[in-house]
Amino acid sequence: MISGAVHYFRVHPDLWEDRLARLAAMGLNTVETYVAWNFHAPDPGVCDFDGWRDLPRFLERAAGAGLGVILRPGPYICAEWDFGGLPAWLLRSPEAGGPGITSLRCSDAAYLAAVDDWFDQLIPRVAPYQATRGGPVTAVQVENEYGSYGSDASYLRHLRDGLVRRGVDVPLFTSDGPDPDFLASGSLPGTLATVNFGSRSAEAFAALRAQRHGEPLFCMEFWNGWFDHWGEEHHTRDASDAAAELDAILAAGASVNLYMGHGGTNFGLWSGANWENGLQPTVTSYDYDSAIGEAGELTGKFWAFREVISKYAPVPDVPAALTAPPRRLSARTLDLAGQASLLDSPGAFGKPVRAPVPRPMEDAGSGSGLILYRGAVTVPADGRDLVLEGLADRAIVFADGRRLATIDAGDGADDYPAVPLPGSSGGQPTRLEVLVENRGRVNFGHRIGERKGIAGIRLGPRFIHGWESIPVDLGSPDFTRRLTFSSEKSTPPNTDTPTFAVAAADVETPADGFLAFPGHGRGFCWLNGFLLGRYDAGGPQRTLYAPAPLWRPGRNDIVILDLQHLGYQIEIREQPALHSVE
Repeated sequence: MISGAVHYFRVHPDLWEDRLARLAAMGLNTVETYVAWNFHAPDPGVCDFDGWRDLPRFLERAAGAGLGVILRPGPYICAEWDFGGLPAWLLRSPEAGGPGITSLRCSDAAYLAAVDDWFDQLIPRVAPYQATRGGPVTAVQVENEYGSYGSDASYLRHLRDGLVRRGVDVPLFTSDGPDPDFLASGSLPGTLATVNFGSRSAEAFAALRAQRHGEPLFCMEFWNGWFDHWGEEHHTRDASDAAAELDAILAAGASVNLYMGHGGTNFGLWSGANWENGLQPTVTSYDYDSAIGEAGELTGKFWAFREVISKYAPVPDVPAALTAPPRRLSARTLDLAGQASLLDSPGAFGKPVRAPVPRPMEDAGSGSGLILYRGAVTVPADGRDLVLEGLADRAIVFADGRRLATIDAGDGADDYPAVPLPGSSGGQPTRLEVLVENRGRVNFGHRIGERKGIAGIRLGPRFIHGWESIPVDLGSPDFTRRLTFSSEKSTPPNTDTPTFAVAAADVETPADGFLAFPGHGRGFCWLNGFLLGRYDAGGPQRTLYAPAPLWRPGRNDIVILDLQHLGYQIEIREQPALHSVE
């Protein structure tokens, strides 16, 4: 197999056929995709396989492109995807209507019950597309890189046996990093083991042979690029270096899966995070410096890989339509035509949950976006520190409507961030508002499963009780329609309160475009009601990809919510800017 990864949930469905055609033109015979559980199951007992979530349609498109399919159904996928593909409602407490699961990726009975319910919905939909029944699916994965997380072999057996019991009869496999401990802990006797790496293929395959002598060699994830975190540098890899490693893999007689073949985009709030001495949120773009760029560009890596592949397998001619210059919206600048304060927009907020202590996002009715905590406290005249316990992300603190500070989570469980709170005027209670931004759930490592929001708020040593926890579900389909904007144009940049702003763009013929936010801070952007994702002046990503199917002929509405400071304009650009320095 000479495969490349394309995640259907990172590509607009109207572009699936185009991206798969580009994969085939590179000389690949297979496409690999994860299945993101949380993308299909927003709540317990709810499964959505329509529209963008129509996985069977994606499998049909792959077959139409002449590609086999490697299917990786999880339930955990990592993939730099929020919570590694696990749904946030797994963490919802029973009193809030959830299962309250605290032990993930193991043979905990409650977790297995949730996984079994999900597989009961998923597998019957994909089993008819197996190669044994004339379809494109040639292999199915059992979990994902489990050896770097746990050692519960009974859990892996439960998943494998459950796949077989539900009708999976193509080859099953596990995949892990090349560390001998990872390979030993993540594999199962009688199930093909594969290895993931980005370089030093001879060493990685030697480690695999030592564990599984005589089995076929397969690099399930050849990391030919990498992903980015906000506030860090953009990653690239030289095409000739990556091509040389691909050559070594194929020369060894191994199968390979390019990770990524085409990366796509973390639209909406789906980007995950890593943790290393603090939260490292992943950017909106998942370009990955892959052979096929985020907007379908055929990069130098595409041609270098194609040349290598031609040494080991026939490659087709590249259709002229795929090499033609891509259509782009013309560059222009859009003035902001109206504003609205988030705190003064009742339509932005969900139903308050009243409790003695702040409730986590999972219990308040929304697992992503923002959550606002409202309470009150009488502060001694000499002031006190306001301490936020359990903060996993970033919070903006307001006292009597005035912005006091923006604070980030600490590095450890006992490192609670604090902000000085001035004494209450005249002994009257101070109205407190704490807006917390979920910047993405950890998708890899031992910290997966942490709740979002705040666990407790203290005034010095004592807790403040009596809170409203109010969700702000930015990803809901009708979110921007619930907002009311002033008719005034943008005023000088606002630094006091998170603010919405709106602009309009007239388009004659829809095409791909890239939105930039010069002069703005950090926040979110919607195009015609669809949440494109996050932007951040801290980079490295400077533009958001807005694919052609999201535009419409005539007027297009662009809405932003800036949490830091509002600028004056939005730009439509013809080219992406993924580097910190443009």
